[in-house]
Amino acid sequence: MTLAARLQGLERRALPHGLTLLVAGDRRARALGLARLDALPPGHALLLEPCRSVHTAGMRFALDLVWLDATGAPVRTDHGVAPRRLRTCARARAVVETAAGEGDRFAAALTARA
Repeated sequence: MTLAARLQGLERRALPHGLTLLVAGDRRARALGLARLDALPPGHALLLEPCRSVHTAGMRFALDLVWLDATGAPVRTDHGVAPRRLRTCARARAVVETAAGEGDRFAAALTARA
């Protein structure tokens, strides 16, 4: 599976265990997030910062959300968030969106990095 064209130009950050973090670095990329994509390749996730709340309107697949504090350390993981939902984490300063089932891998990699 390849990355959608709109994700290809985003900054990439390599994480331990071969994982890739795509950075939504501008307002447009953050607003679009992963909406209307059919899937995200295994081992890939999207970082939204700053962010304390996300919606899954327009999503075509469930997400795992890894909420990060100001130091980049995971503070909570929401598993299998279905489309058309809203999630908030007051302690978070950023969130990593990945396909359902991948969140724990990213949380572990981000913990090892922090």
